[in-house]
Amino acid sequence: MPRLNQETNSFKFTNQNDRKRLNGRQMGPLRINHERPERGSKVALIGWSVPSIEAIQQMEKPYIVVSHEDFRPYAEQHNIPFFAWDFGKPRHYQEVYERSGDLFAELVDLDVGHTIPIFEETVEWSGALNARLRNDPNVFDHSILFRDKAMMKRRAHIGGLKVGVFEEVENKEEVKRFFRRVNQSLLKNHSQEPDPIHFKALNKAGAAGHRMIFSEEDIESKLTDESFPGLVESHLHGMEISCEVFIHKGEIKFLNITEYVLLGYSSMVPPSAALEHYRPLIVEEVEKLIQAFDIQYGMIHPEFFITDQEEVYFGEVAYRIPGGHIFELIQKVYKFNPFGAHLLCCDPHTSQEELEKYVPKEAEADGHAGSFLVYPRKKTVSRVQIPPEMESHPSFDKHTLYKPTITKFQDINEGYGNHWGTVFLHGNDSEEISQLLTDYVDYDFYI
Repeated sequence: MPRLNQETNSFKFTNQNDRKRLNGRQMGPLRINHERPERGSKVALIGWSVPSIEAIQQMEKPYIVVSHEDFRPYAEQHNIPFFAWDFGKPRHYQEVYERSGDLFAELVDLDVGHTIPIFEETVEWSGALNARLRNDPNVFDHSILFRDKAMMKRRAHIGGLKVGVFEEVENKEEVKRFFRRVNQSLLKNHSQEPDPIHFKALNKAGAAGHRMIFSEEDIESKLTDESFPGLVESHLHGMEISCEVFIHKGEIKFLNITEYVLLGYSSMVPPSAALEHYRPLIVEEVEKLIQAFDIQYGMIHPEFFITDQEEVYFGEVAYRIPGGHIFELIQKVYKFNPFGAHLLCCDPHTSQEELEKYVPKEAEADGHAGSFLVYPRKKTVSRVQIPPEMESHPSFDKHTLYKPTITKFQDINEGYGNHWGTVFLHGNDSEEISQLLTDYVDYDFYI
């Protein structure tokens, strides 16, 4: 009898038994049903976006906007169907799902059958509402893939995309341990110049919560207890680009590549020829991303890094309208309305005829469009100063700078802060547009 116990506890026995348990078991990501149920005639836009509202009105589709109470007066003045909702600041995603029950009941009474998120913090709200409309909580879990950066990178890695080494961290000591381990693996633990790592907030948009760590001293000076929990990641060296990918029934309907001329400040669409050269590689990675994340409908905004060896690494992906006025740049050069295309691609009920009418499969770009986000460089300002040589340049398009209603600006510690207007450029020479977008980074537009 003891011999039998010894045999059944052996590695060979347990390993063979465990492998038998795998037979017939469905492995890998759960695939969910993304189709819209046959209920409710209206689409609810979760979040406020005037261009999106104008687009859905032009397409004459039934809709309602769900946003903060502050927008009600504007909505009533312009006859916009509106439902006020306080999204609050939930402590965790499950709280969003629990609170969404009351909003769901209201929207069902308003004949809503599908919801579309407009900005980052409404992605999980839209996911929760669509999960209830479909009676499938997995739809909500799927939406969190586009919000939780650690969950996002794990899914990308499982799906075969290249990602940096990363870990979730709860305190400074765990960041230090990660910093040491990364540099030890690079044989740089005795180096005077170790490789940097990146600390990121788990679920904030853009650069908010992002800190680059060059040393253990940086960990002490750049991070606080309020920074956690977070994610740490090895540095990805290469060109950082974004894509705006319009998807319907799992197929790419239109793919734009945006060149970050100066990250956080300026973008150009389409990119320079040197970056456009990588389009086949980028398309291949996007298709892999669509498959890995089980994306059937919508517009995604992934960011990639392209190394000197022409390898593409996944950075992150968002499921909402991109920032930096990228949609305006797309509209300028490709002559279609990406705000409308976004709404159509998010709706499973959109017909092929509608897609062909509003979303071009292939489009020839009319030159290059660029945007430059202007941030006040002084703490006290009184007026706007536009450089005459910029306004008179043939590639100058327009600007949205305005006389400040406040004269003092506070330092912003998270991300790049709010920009105070944008300069738009348009011309045929990508090098000229790129140079103009770089020349005025240090210019004082507000004095």
